[in-house]
This record gives sequence, C-alpha cells and structure tokens, in this order.
Amino acid sequence: MTKIEAIESVLRENGGSANLSVIYHKISKFYPKAKESKEWEAGIRGVLYRELREGQRFKKIGLSIYALKDYRENPLPKPSDKVKMHSFMQGICLELGNARSYLTYTADPSKLYRDNVYLRDIANLKNLPNFTYKEIINETRRIDVLWFNNAKCAFPQCAFEIVDSVSTLNNAFNRCLQLKAFATKFYIVALQIHRKKFEQNLELEIYRDKKDFFEFVAYDEMLTTYEHFVTSGLKDKRWLFGI
Repeated sequence: MTKIEAIESVLRENGGSANLSVIYHKISKFYPKAKESKEWEAGIRGVLYRELREGQRFKKIGLSIYALKDYRENPLPKPSDKVKMHSFMQGICLELGNARSYLTYTADPSKLYRDNVYLRDIANLKNLPNFTYKEIINETRRIDVLWFNNAKCAFPQCAFEIVDSVSTLNNAFNRCLQLKAFATKFYIVALQIHRKKFEQNLELEIYRDKKDFFEFVAYDEMLTTYEHFVTSGLKDKRWLFGI
C-alpha cells in the first residue's frame, strides 16, 4: 500500500473525512513505515497536498479538513440548533487560531465540530500551560476557546466565549476576567440579536471599567471571516482577531 492509499484508507475509516491530526494518528495502521523518517509528518503533508493539487482522490473542507473526492459535506448547523452551533463556532475559533500559529485550547474536546472531526482533533493543546496560579487556571480551563502565544512561556492572547443564551453572558464575562492581568483580548461570539444585551451588561457598575477588554462578534461575522480565509487561502493578512 502506498502513502496515498493509506491516507485514503484513513479517511474512509473515519467516515470520509479527517484533519491532519487524525491522519497522523491512524496512518501507521495502513502504512507501518509511515513514521520511520524524522520528517514523517512533512512527508505525509507533501503527498496529501500534491494529490489535492491534482484533484483526483481528495478535496479540502474549510481550513484544515480533508475528505474523499466523493464525500458529501454535512450541512452547516442552523443558529436555532444551539448545541451544534456552539461547538461549530468553537471549531471555527480553533481553526482560525491554528492558522495564525497560536497554541489552541478548548474546554469541550469531546464535542463534534463538523464532518467527522471533533474539537479535540483541532485543538493543539490538550491541557492548559501552567502560566499562573492554579486557582486561575482551574477557572480558565472552562473558557470555550483560548489562543496562547507559541513560546516557551505561553500566555493567553485571546479568549472566546460562545454565548447562545443571554442568561450565560455574565458567567462568560467573569470567566474571561480571570485573565485581565495578562492583557488577553476577550471575544463574545453570539447571535446578532444579543449585541444590545452585551452592551447593556458592560454598562453595569461591576463591568463598566473593564468593557474595553471585550469585543462582540456576531455568528454571521465569524462565519464570513472564516469563509474569507478559506477562499483567500490564508494569503490575506487583515485578520479580524488576535494581537
């Protein structure tokens, strides 16, 4: 079996689609010598990317999911489906963070993102770095998505909370504010109809002097940003998020 055939077998076993971390993990099952080279991951990417250019076996979904040519993509979740939309938006935040070379973390690794790919497959951190006191880390690990700078001493650069109900808004604020000493930028991702409530809550006395830490991003805006970078092939550097 060739590497191309092994990648195809991984995708087929995974339901027709997978991201690179799943391909790396399962490739040896079909190609036992896959990891013998020091640069084995680059070798797999090279084979995959070449086949993508030729367009015979594989196609790319979004920023980092690969699929068989005849694979039928799952429909995107509707905003009314709060459970699916929540994990879908988490996945978009993770993919965008990876594309910007951040270290990415999610509080919900077992949730399905899309097309047979789970959030744990996208996040490149399984545990939070020990960047501060244990009490703060314990609270921080409940934040939906975090981006850390990719350095020896990793610190949180951006925090994303997906808010599908205004009743959870203050809890999202409070979790994020555990990181206020680190100059972390906080993004509340929600339906556009929740923007007014977001602005009203930030005018409450408890949050008023901290409102500059937060930014509201509507679901539609997040999806448009994601699709823009898919279309541009990440060549456009006018990023909406990050430092």
